[in-house]
Amino acid sequence: MHREPLLSLLHQYNPIDSNERAMWLDTIAFVEQQPSCFERSLAMGHITGSAWIVSSNATPANRQQTVLIHHRKLDRWFQPGGHADGNPDVAAVAMQEAQEETGLSGLRFAGNPGEPPAIFDVDVHLIPARPDEPAHFHYDIRFLIEADPNEPFVESGETKAIQWVRLEDIPTFTEETSIQRMIEKSVFLAKTN
Repeated sequence: MHREPLLSLLHQYNPIDSNERAMWLDTIAFVEQQPSCFERSLAMGHITGSAWIVSSNATPANRQQTVLIHHRKLDRWFQPGGHADGNPDVAAVAMQEAQEETGLSGLRFAGNPGEPPAIFDVDVHLIPARPDEPAHFHYDIRFLIEADPNEPFVESGETKAIQWVRLEDIPTFTEETSIQRMIEKSVFLAKTN
């Protein structure tokens, strides 16, 4: 079954708090119940993949910065990410979206080389209705990706701006709860590595 790899990743994941745990359980139920969960055409919602890009451990910034994009359609700052469009390999989706939206070529999954990427965060959020589509949910699976903060960005048509932002400065860009949760996880990882 094409949903099994994602379900396996989800079952290996450990949410950080009760809010994320509720979204994690909702995501598992959604994937189990919806065979077309990776398709954008599923009007109630669909799986998306995102990248929490941090400055590489090999740089002086040592995971103290992340990449935020100013999303053109939503006019807000977020991490890179997007629709699976039928691809059940959500880690590959997150990597592809990160490359397309930032133009960075030196991206790599954090973690041990040779091991499959692990989920970094799970979030479920409502996308407001637009003239061409109804309101629906994004079941967003997020992966931790490292990059060299000295590599230049190549802007795409999907973004108004791309920027490296120090973790402590992110609240001036966004107060999004899920981004705050990823900041907390990043700070914890930086302390333990």
